[in-house]
Amino acid sequence: MRYSIRAFAALAAVALLAAGCSRAPSSSSQTSPAASAPASSGASAAGDFGTLTNVCHGGSASGSTDQGVTSSSIEAGVLTDVGFTKDPQLKNAAAAFTSWCNAAGGIDGRKLVADIHDTRLLQVVPAMSSACASDFVLAGGSAGLDGLGVATRLKCLLPDFDEQPTMAQNAGSGLQISPVTFSYAYSAYAGYYKWLLSASPDSANHVAVVYGLSVITEVAAEMAAQTVEADGGSVPADIAYPETGVTNWTPYAEAIKTKGIKGFTFYGTPQDLVALEQALDTIGYRLDWIDTNTDAYTAGFIQTAGNALTMQHNYAPLLGVYPVEKAAANPAVEKVVQLLKQYAPGQPVTLEVLQAFSAWLSFAVSAESCGADLTRKCVYEAAVKQKSWTGGGITAPVDLGTPLAAPKCYDIEQATPAGWEPAPFDPNDGVYRCGEPPLKLGSGYPAPMQLSDVGKTLGDLK
Repeated sequence: MRYSIRAFAALAAVALLAAGCSRAPSSSSQTSPAASAPASSGASAAGDFGTLTNVCHGGSASGSTDQGVTSSSIEAGVLTDVGFTKDPQLKNAAAAFTSWCNAAGGIDGRKLVADIHDTRLLQVVPAMSSACASDFVLAGGSAGLDGLGVATRLKCLLPDFDEQPTMAQNAGSGLQISPVTFSYAYSAYAGYYKWLLSASPDSANHVAVVYGLSVITEVAAEMAAQTVEADGGSVPADIAYPETGVTNWTPYAEAIKTKGIKGFTFYGTPQDLVALEQALDTIGYRLDWIDTNTDAYTAGFIQTAGNALTMQHNYAPLLGVYPVEKAAANPAVEKVVQLLKQYAPGQPVTLEVLQAFSAWLSFAVSAESCGADLTRKCVYEAAVKQKSWTGGGITAPVDLGTPLAAPKCYDIEQATPAGWEPAPFDPNDGVYRCGEPPLKLGSGYPAPMQLSDVGKTLGDLK
């Protein structure tokens, strides 16, 4: 599961530091106003985005109606691990979206300012405290260890338009809006595993979970096994490797062969997966399928995997997000591609970027509906009224007011030497397959924190 893998990658990085690696965090400034992005070529650019009309536009809104709101600007915090990971995806999305919105006139004339809060991986609470002190909301951000900052955010009543929640304590937490339906209550991948097992029936009783051993991936492996078994398969093999990585993957490839594994889910970095697949190729062992997890859904994985893609069948599950490679057929996704080219030249459009744009759009549409009297209460209440949110066409419909709902739609990608492309999973609603029976997961996972856990209620939101 992509969300667990991000947290795993964070823990793996911590382990590397403890072992003496020298990946130092960035010392760059914590705030990054959108004004630093290149100016749009047309200041009066239309504020439409896909199927959404007039999202951003000029106006005469005035007054300091809430923290982070003035007559001229709205300050939105962006949580990111960029200082440690060196991954600028969420900064890129924030710069591109806010620059586009501001060129169209802003939110009723108020300009958006993206306030970057760098967790530097482990400093989630200080980053959240900084956001609590200055921002109107959080928008378009995410952090691998986000569960550490939920209590701080709820205590200061900070709405979170989250690009993607990660830890169980945060997924579906109070005052949270997310463009994808994900929680630890239901399996987000029931339909995905069902398709893998039906497409390769011989693999059903020969499934493994291969993962870098950590408390995070132990949970992910358990969730995967529950889903496979509920879909009629079995998971006889549980293959763990050190979270800091492996220098020789041949013993793991041999173990997969010896155990007769025909399909496995991989929880680790895409680089480690490529190394394992190369070892499998070297010993001449071919599987029916490999679940790469969605972290591998990038052009970089295609380039790195190379010839392994002709030997192994690699698939990635998407949580109802429109495929990047089909952008030309989707005005909203095509607009994201265009804006990244304009405001972050040379940077890729990834799944995270698409989800970040949808999160930003959900905030902007909600804020616009409030008019001049912009408050946290108004923007949150407007957001949860969106029962079929698609981000203008970026995702399948999502009920923003029910974060703990069962997922309704999914899509599946397969890796080929020419790039990622939709798998033959029999979509029944455009590029998505919708209507699969929900699969409730077993108990034992931490519950998402709510306002009541910190002594607050929605009545405290002003």
